[in-house]
Amino acid sequence: MKTRLLYLASLALLAMPAAAQETYENTKLIDNDLNGTARYVGMGGAMEALGADISTISTNPAGVGLFRKSKVDGSLSITSQEKYKSFGNASKTALSFDQLGIVYSMKQDRNSYLNFGFNYHKSRNFNSILSAADALNNASQNKLSYIKYFHKMASDYFNPNDLNLDYTQLDYLYTEHLLYNAVDQTFYNYVANGYVYDRGDKGYIGEYDFNVSGNLGNRWYLGLTVGIHDVHYNGYSEYVERLVDNPEEIGTMAVLDNRKITGTGFDVKVGAIFRPIESSPFRIGAYIHTPTFYDLTTSNYTVLTDGKDAFSSSESLSFRVNTPWKFGLSLGHTVDNVLALGVTYEYADYGSIDSREKDGEYYDSWNGTYYETSSSDKSMNSHTKRTLKGVHTLKVGGEVKVTPHLAVRAGYNFLSGMYNMNDGYKDGSIYSQGSYYASQTDYTNWKDTNRLTCGIGYSIKNFNIDLAYQYSATKGEFHPFMNYYENAVEPSVNDNIANGVKVENNRHQFMMTVGYRF
Repeated sequence: MKTRLLYLASLALLAMPAAAQETYENTKLIDNDLNGTARYVGMGGAMEALGADISTISTNPAGVGLFRKSKVDGSLSITSQEKYKSFGNASKTALSFDQLGIVYSMKQDRNSYLNFGFNYHKSRNFNSILSAADALNNASQNKLSYIKYFHKMASDYFNPNDLNLDYTQLDYLYTEHLLYNAVDQTFYNYVANGYVYDRGDKGYIGEYDFNVSGNLGNRWYLGLTVGIHDVHYNGYSEYVERLVDNPEEIGTMAVLDNRKITGTGFDVKVGAIFRPIESSPFRIGAYIHTPTFYDLTTSNYTVLTDGKDAFSSSESLSFRVNTPWKFGLSLGHTVDNVLALGVTYEYADYGSIDSREKDGEYYDSWNGTYYETSSSDKSMNSHTKRTLKGVHTLKVGGEVKVTPHLAVRAGYNFLSGMYNMNDGYKDGSIYSQGSYYASQTDYTNWKDTNRLTCGIGYSIKNFNIDLAYQYSATKGEFHPFMNYYENAVEPSVNDNIANGVKVENNRHQFMMTVGYRF
C-alpha cells in the first residue's frame, strides 16, 4: 500500500493521562452470570428469602444468617456454547472452577446465631465465541474513517497540534496507511461488498465475598457482605472486509485485535429477611448493593493488514468505572420440610454506569502520602445513558424432597435486555478518551435472556452432593460499525450503512457441588 502520513503526526498515539473506558466495553463488568452452588443454580437462584445457601452471600447477605451449622461447599462446571466453533483461545466447551466457600456458625443463645462466611465464585465467565457475516453496499469500516477525516478537516474546532479524542486507533491506522495515495496525491474511498467477523473471549471476574450475619429471635435475619472483584478479560477478534475494485488492487483488509482488561473492584451488600407471622415459615427478603468501584487497566495490540503489508497500534491505559446500584425483593416459603418455593425480583439502572477519568496522583504534605482523584467522563456517560437502560431480573425456583435424602429442583430466570435497540450504538465520534483508545468498531445489542434450570441433591449424614443443569438463551443484533447518514431526508452515496445481523448466545452448563456440614 502506497501511503503517506498527512496531518496525523498530531494524532499519533502519544502517552496520555489515564482515561475512561467505552460504554460497550463497560458492559462486560456488569452482566453477571447465574452461578454459585449447584443447589442455588438448580433453583434458578431464587433463594434470597429462603437463605441457608452460601451463594446468597453475594445477593442477599442475610441468607447466610439462616445457617444453623457450619458448612463448606465447592463447585465445578462444564459449559458448552451452541452453534459457533472454537475460535482463537476460546473453546466451545470449557471446564470451570466456579465456587468455594465456608460458613462458620456460632450459637449465641437458644434462638440466636452469629455467622461468618467467605465465598469465592465466578460472577462472570467470559468464555464465549461470536461469529457474523453479511454483505455490504457502498460501505466499509475504512469509509467511516474517511468520513470522519474530512469532517475533522472542515470543522472549526480541528486543531492539528492537538490530540483528537474522538479519533480512534482504527481511524489512525486507516487514515495513515490506506486513505491517501502518495503517487496520485489522491484520497481513495475504499468500500467493501461484504465482511466476516469472528471473536473469542476468555477469562472471568472472580468475586471474593466476606460476610457477617445473624438472626434476632428467629424472626429477623440481617447480613452484611463486602465483596472484592478480580477482573481477567482477554478478547481476540478478526474482522475481514472484501474490498471492491480499487486502484491499489487490494482484495481484502483485515483488522486483528487483541484486548485485555485487568484490575480489581469492591462493593458492599446489605440485606434482611423477615418472617412477618411467627407461626409461619413464610419470609420476605430485601437487599441493596452499592456500585462496584472498579480500578482497571486495559491494553490492546491491533494490526491492520491486506495480507502483504501490516501496520500496528498498541496502547495501554488505566481508568475507573462505577457500576449501578442494585435493589432486590424476594419471597420464600417452605411446607413441612418437603417443599421450598422462592421468587426474587432485582432492578439496576445500567444507564447510570459512571465512566471516570483519572485526574492524576497528588501529594498530601500534611500526611506525607500520595492520593489519586478521578472525575466523571461526561461525554461517555451521556452516551451510556442513551445506549443502556434499566434491567429487570425475575427469578423463580422450587425444591421438593422426594425422600429425606433426595431433593429435586427447578427454576427459571428472565433478564430484560440492557440495550436500547433503536438508539444504542457504538459511537466512535464521542469527544472522549474512551473513544480515542478504541480499537474496534463492532458492537452487539443483546436482547432479553431466558434461563431454565433443574437439579437434584443427595445428602447422607454430614455430606451432600448436588447436580444442576442450566440452559441460557440470548438473541442479539450484531453491527460491524456505526451507521452514518449524510442527511435524514433521503439516501446518499455518502451514507455508510451496514445492516444488523442476528446472532445468538445459547449455552449449556452442567454443575456439581460437594459439601460438608460440621
